[in-house]
Amino acid sequence: MPSLKEGASAPAISLDTDSGHPFTLSSLKGKNVVLYFYPKADTPGCTKESCEFRDTSKKFTKANTVIVGVSPDPTKAQAKFKEKFDLPFVLLADVDHKTCEDYGVWAEKSMYGKKYMGVERTTFVIDPKGKIKKIFPKVKVEGHAEEVLAAIA
Repeated sequence: MPSLKEGASAPAISLDTDSGHPFTLSSLKGKNVVLYFYPKADTPGCTKESCEFRDTSKKFTKANTVIVGVSPDPTKAQAKFKEKFDLPFVLLADVDHKTCEDYGVWAEKSMYGKKYMGVERTTFVIDPKGKIKKIFPKVKVEGHAEEVLAAIA
């Protein structure tokens, strides 16, 4: 599993969006990108995190920044999640978790003594040239969107 560092080039992304359209990270060159990886759509922590990004999205737009969420959920689940919480940004369906692996966020987790593979909640800030400006590993959801916004300004 790669260990990405700040200053490195962000790995390419080519996934389907919540609406089933193809998405490439390279299409956002020239803008800052907040790429946040979350474990599962419509679960308490992921909902809170996504809603915080939703509630601060206008501030991100003013800072020439696009927010993009990624989880292993299928397109239909992403679409339902986006609609339910009125999320104004793209959610990507990484069903084969290749992108999660490329970004080093697909990791062994443990719950109730059971080990399993899943997404480690992580946010990447990517600069307009496609370089990783900041990495927020093992994100604590509360106040995270403002913390990310501060890193861009």
